[in-house]
Amino acid sequence: MTEPKGRGADWTEERGTSDEGRRHLKAPRRRAVSGALWRRPWARATLLLTPPLAWFVLLYLAALVVLLITAFWQINPFTTNIERVFTLNNFTAIFTSAAYRGIIGRTVGMAAAVTVTDAVVAFPFAYFMARVASPRTRTALFVAILLPLWASYLAKVYSWLLIFTHGGLLDWALGHQVHLIYTNWAVFTVFCYLWLPFMIIPVYAALERIPASQIEASQDLGARTWRTTRLVLLPLALPGIVAGSIFTFSLTLGDYITPLLVGGTSANFMGNIIYSNIGIANNVPFAAAMALVPIVIMAAYLLSARALGAFEAI
Repeated sequence: MTEPKGRGADWTEERGTSDEGRRHLKAPRRRAVSGALWRRPWARATLLLTPPLAWFVLLYLAALVVLLITAFWQINPFTTNIERVFTLNNFTAIFTSAAYRGIIGRTVGMAAAVTVTDAVVAFPFAYFMARVASPRTRTALFVAILLPLWASYLAKVYSWLLIFTHGGLLDWALGHQVHLIYTNWAVFTVFCYLWLPFMIIPVYAALERIPASQIEASQDLGARTWRTTRLVLLPLALPGIVAGSIFTFSLTLGDYITPLLVGGTSANFMGNIIYSNIGIANNVPFAAAMALVPIVIMAAYLLSARALGAFEAI
């Protein structure tokens, strides 16, 4: 900003005075706004949560609404164009077909089996970390648990594909007697490996919060290890187990890459049906109707988990 000719120091002093005056005028406004927000906590929460909630509503809830609407449309069998007319044909085809009912049952059964297996494996591991391991050992175990999460999902799946394939590590170690590649057992094993960290961490958090005095009181009253585990540890750690099961169950329910790569064409799950109808069959309304099935299942599962207090351990 150029200084006017003939004014010199007087103009500089006047400009400094005006800037200081503007700052003094802004200060009371800021204090008034801060005081209003301090007296109204709901206003602070509103200002803080409005941008992320608006983004969430725009991207997630709007997409679910579009999915719900699309599920009630149909494909013209001659032109393969989407006809935007209300129909229940997609849901009728899903629930009246024995093949689709079997796929839904197989997917839910796989998700339940993976969840139970991961819970059984995670509980003693998490107990050792929370109650037995030294701080240095606990840190090393945390690194071992979290390190695979930094690796690429596809890299981990392909590594198991190399283990299970004919002539692979497992085939060589067992003398070419067991062939798990492209079977549901291979899919089950990979799912258990992929989602195990998501079960260990919530269970560890739940076990760490259990007071040591309760375990000592159980032992002082004569309860042995199994009885203490069954009557003290498991009930108190149940919210953490259920919290971990939300991750393992939902991730298994919607995954289609692992069944496609490890299970091959014979592994049919809900995710594969949705994927094939979007890509190969070009039947988006049917894929949307099938996608609503795991959403409804997970909604019921989350309501049950909430009743068990699982959200407190997430």
